[in-house]
Amino acid sequence: MTELSPRLLSDIDALKALAHPLRQQLMTRLQRHGSATSADLAVEFDEDRGATSYHLRQLARFGFIEEDTERSAGRRKYWRAIPQDVRLPRRSTDPEVAVAAEEIGRQWMERADRDLSAYLSDRPAYGDFAAAAMHSFGSTVLTAEELAQFGEEYVAFLKRWNRDPRQAAPGSRHISVVFHAFPTPDGRDAE
Repeated sequence: MTELSPRLLSDIDALKALAHPLRQQLMTRLQRHGSATSADLAVEFDEDRGATSYHLRQLARFGFIEEDTERSAGRRKYWRAIPQDVRLPRRSTDPEVAVAAEEIGRQWMERADRDLSAYLSDRPAYGDFAAAAMHSFGSTVLTAEELAQFGEEYVAFLKRWNRDPRQAAPGSRHISVVFHAFPTPDGRDAE
């Protein structure tokens, strides 16, 4: 597996491209299930094929997806997600960047909440995967610098397990991993 360097999204055009809700859905689909054509995705999402193709080209323009040349033939173009460690800016002095990053973060959190709720509502249907899944809630006391280091170590650990869907072992399925590490609201003024 190749090491993924963090990609900090600070370019407003790339942030806007990724903030579009349909593009988020397309990215998620490609990340979870592998490559697909614009026609396949248009049917799957009940969208216009031309619009779907446009949104895929925009994602490609900003380096989020690419053509899957191994599967593409003639006019039939397959798209795949580019494995990457995409990060939103923690702070930005540009209000437009801050708003776009906040919107993407909100969409990511909503997707994580939907996925977790759907899983929990039908957990027995996941069989061995439900038995292997883990939910944990913990806490610690850290400085801001330690919190940043903690997050980096977590991401490095997760990257060790990153796999291309095309190279998955038989019986594999996409696994959602949601991580939150934030200061616990306790009524004190933020520093």
